[in-house]
Amino acid sequence: MDDILQQQLQERLAQHSFRSLRQTGNLVDFCSNDYLGLARSGAMHEAVHALLQDRPHWQGSTGSRLLAGNYAWIEEVEQDLAVFHQAAAGLIFNSGYDANLGFFSTVPQRGDTIVYDQLIHASIRDGVRLSRAQSFSFRHNDLGDLREKIERAAGRVFVAVESVYSMDGDVAPLAAMAAMCRELNALLVVDEAHATGVLGGKGEGLVQHLGLQDQCYARVHTFGKAVGCHGAVVLGSKVLRDYLVNFCRAFIYTTALPPASIAAIQAAYSLFPYMPEARQQLRELVAYFRAGAAGLQLIESDTPIQAVVTKGNEYTRTVAAACQSAGLDVRAILHPTVPKGEERLRIVLHSYNTKTEIDQLLRVLKQ
Repeated sequence: MDDILQQQLQERLAQHSFRSLRQTGNLVDFCSNDYLGLARSGAMHEAVHALLQDRPHWQGSTGSRLLAGNYAWIEEVEQDLAVFHQAAAGLIFNSGYDANLGFFSTVPQRGDTIVYDQLIHASIRDGVRLSRAQSFSFRHNDLGDLREKIERAAGRVFVAVESVYSMDGDVAPLAAMAAMCRELNALLVVDEAHATGVLGGKGEGLVQHLGLQDQCYARVHTFGKAVGCHGAVVLGSKVLRDYLVNFCRAFIYTTALPPASIAAIQAAYSLFPYMPEARQQLRELVAYFRAGAAGLQLIESDTPIQAVVTKGNEYTRTVAAACQSAGLDVRAILHPTVPKGEERLRIVLHSYNTKTEIDQLLRVLKQ
């Protein structure tokens, strides 16, 4: 078996698409999704510590939530998240991947249709593959193609989009999509992973920023990006929550998040809504980067995710290596993660980056 696996790995090597794990070291961070710096924040550390000190009898995970793993604190935080995000109910999952996989493999029924943006995250694609519903994609952010696909779909129609796309950094036209779904009686499901903490006056995400929370059937907010910790919540009706508890295998057959993780989620939500300066700093750095990037092929984006298209796995790796050698943690996004010819450097800006660091990055990119 190892011979077969090695052959496929050799093919990856020949295509310059072999992946390997590496540590970040002391490089300037233009890579992580820690947009607001909460993952490295002393205030976050102190808030988590204080919460755990207030609950001295906490313990580790002891089982799935339907057995020994449920406890009052996790239910309190679910209720708090639902209130903050203006939803009827919420259910915490162990990761954004689990939440998307669980929702899409469970809720759409046989005879239904899932229509998803062609650039949708792999976690949703994997959930769609496990679903008994039929599915097909529509062209990225293309409202005309979305309408055509909805109109010829059968059964209940679920429309799956991201508010901010993780590889391009662009934003979905959510207001128009919500209006279309309302007109055509489709169910809108929005993954807010890269909008949570960043968009909206309090980092509540794009859906609430646009006042569309009552027009979405479900929303997924993940905590591994700007929230600076781990886990996710699926927001929707109380019926949806009960259904997931009863039928969602990604929820039922996994060990619950431990109290330490719940403390981190609660601590982050006590902090990021009150970080308008950090969000403003992010907006200014995005504008500064784009103004200085003349001559580079950028994908249109006003979010912290800035994609510089470089084309070709080998060349993209070369430019990324030059950035690394200059002390800048920039990573190559290669085919097959993105389509061939759309390889890019995924540059992520953070509230703790400086204009001097951006100037250095731009010099390397323009060499």
